[in-house]
Amino acid sequence: MARKLAVIGAGLMGSGIAQVAAQAGWDVVLRDVTDEALRRGTDGIRASYDKFVAKGKLDADDAGAALARITATTDLDGAADADVVVEAVFEKLEVKHEIFRALDKLVKDGAILASNTSAIPITKIAAVTQRPERVVGTHFFSPVPMMRLCELVRGHKTSDETLATAREFAESTGKTCVVVNRDVAGFVTTRLISALVVEAAKLYESGVATAEDIDLACQLGFGHAMGPLATADLTGVDILLHAADNIYTESQDEKFASPELMRRMVDAGDIGRKSGQGFYKH
Repeated sequence: MARKLAVIGAGLMGSGIAQVAAQAGWDVVLRDVTDEALRRGTDGIRASYDKFVAKGKLDADDAGAALARITATTDLDGAADADVVVEAVFEKLEVKHEIFRALDKLVKDGAILASNTSAIPITKIAAVTQRPERVVGTHFFSPVPMMRLCELVRGHKTSDETLATAREFAESTGKTCVVVNRDVAGFVTTRLISALVVEAAKLYESGVATAEDIDLACQLGFGHAMGPLATADLTGVDILLHAADNIYTESQDEKFASPELMRRMVDAGDIGRKSGQGFYKH
């Protein structure tokens, strides 16, 4: 299989995808718009490799070799000869459109263009390219080095060959894939977690139960590793609100209509672990 990957966006998700791919032997170009963003991304990858080495899960020489396979750049042209390109930028359609228009003109004919979006329909993203059959969703989970799942999403025109290449790429990085055959907003996983978080937040907002008890009910009653409100704090209340809003806009399904509490929390900056306060104090 072809072995050159370009990752567009060096944030938590993009750097995580770059990390697991480089560890699996891919040559990786990691692109972001500022040197500072790239520095943060590569520092995070280095720190993560160091942790794996310290725990005896990765050989120090292998970690060094993996790091050497990652090239950081602010130049989108670095993606020109990539076999697989994964976009991992902000969850806004206009931003993704700008990236995919540029990539469509830049990358070679046989390359596949993938998006790590968790909620935006792949068909909408692919529509601005001249190769919609080569566009696919590869939705990795955070933190990428730890989470084993990759959700593959078939857009309206995604070819079988493109889906197979995306699966081969994801599986080469150690992931197990599920396939979303119909390109609905939020796919499978984001729809499920959004519906659960929205309902949990409504129960909490109306005083039915405490955040702790709602989460405990899901952990002990359903075997969830983490309750929905703790998950919202970990992921970011703002990110889950944005995902639920995307799905609601597309589907007009009331179960994705977020409660006012989530909007006020985001307005106030109480967005979870990254701010020190969400449904819980951190």
